[in-house]
Amino acid sequence: MMMFNPVILSVLVMIILCLCKLNVIFSMLIAAIVAGVSANMGVINTMKILISGMGGNAETALSYILLGTLAVAINSTGIANIISKKISKVVGNKKVYLLLLIAALACCSQNLIPVHIAFIPILIPPLLKLMNALKLDRRAMACCLTFGLKTPYVVLPVGFGLIFHTIVKDQISANGYVIELGHVWRSTWILGVAMVIGLLTAIFITYRKDRIYQDLPLKGIKDVECDKMERKHWITLVAALVAFSIQLITGSLPLGAIAALAVLVIFRVVKWNDLDKMLNDGFLIMGVIAFIMLIAAGYGRVIRETGAIETLVNGVMEISGGSKVITSLIMLVVGLFITIGIGTSFGTVPILATIYVPLALKVGYSVPAMIVLITAASIIGDAGSPASDSTLGPTSGLAVDGQHDHIRDTCIATFIHFCIPLFIAGFIGSLIF
Repeated sequence: MMMFNPVILSVLVMIILCLCKLNVIFSMLIAAIVAGVSANMGVINTMKILISGMGGNAETALSYILLGTLAVAINSTGIANIISKKISKVVGNKKVYLLLLIAALACCSQNLIPVHIAFIPILIPPLLKLMNALKLDRRAMACCLTFGLKTPYVVLPVGFGLIFHTIVKDQISANGYVIELGHVWRSTWILGVAMVIGLLTAIFITYRKDRIYQDLPLKGIKDVECDKMERKHWITLVAALVAFSIQLITGSLPLGAIAALAVLVIFRVVKWNDLDKMLNDGFLIMGVIAFIMLIAAGYGRVIRETGAIETLVNGVMEISGGSKVITSLIMLVVGLFITIGIGTSFGTVPILATIYVPLALKVGYSVPAMIVLITAASIIGDAGSPASDSTLGPTSGLAVDGQHDHIRDTCIATFIHFCIPLFIAGFIGSLIF
């Protein structure tokens, strides 16, 4: 039975444990062992594979730690406080304006200024007091951030979107049907519409009511009061520009963060002797999330090593009997489980395309329908996965005062408002295109 497939069992265990408020790291470790044991790999071998696979997210984990340190350094200058005040003047007492503004800024982080989650630990913590004053439900803000981190790369072939669309094009072409890059964005627009509907639902319906938070101290971040731009603030902006430029040139976020910290130290905006404390505070903000990413890479390696993904996908054809309706439903469900487990859309496309493309051709899907189905199946669980950048990023900024829970306030909220609409849009698109 498909229900006893190691991938399905493992992801179900992880979801149940997370909902039972077990720490995400423990949940993933137990889920990995369940996957390994149910695939007859043994506990010891499973742990070896998990540990050997952790290096897959080593750069991402290092990026998180250095971003946390850079966030502390930048906040220590008071510039984040200045930006917060300016944003406060723009939005006034309209929390909807703040939510839409942050969603727009998050979208820019994927293409216009492709820094991905780097802006979150810098910009969001200083805005928490404003959110508290507006009685803004942080679950709505989590949805805005996840929307901005995800939608642009799904819809637009620019920045991270160019990378993602190229992966989709290359993987579909490599598995039996040659397509062009333009075919991808002409097909995935329906998924973008689903994301917009989910965002507007979160802002104007689900989380529109007030929610009370206390003004508590922020972990690792001091509230520095500043009213006007000074020399140190301009240098901080230059450091941020240096980080951005080096990231674009080298493709390395850790190198960009190190360069920015070097600029701050050389121009004495940050004291040499303060770096040790800033690194420790950076760990407080991002350390757990960085380690979750390491475990997530190991967990993904275990999932792949079980060999159960191919068995799972092959079972789709047997159950569907060639029906497009049943095939679409099962392919999307399978994609949901795989992506929630692995935690990355970019890494899921090659896994699914290998078997989904021949299957789609055999069932008789059109090219746009095949693209929508494979893309939707690859991204559908990303927005609700406990181990995804799309959820860990928002939590890193919203949880610094201990009043935002990763599973209940980020993952569940984003799953409801993005995974479900994406499922529906992927299903409809696969049948009407």
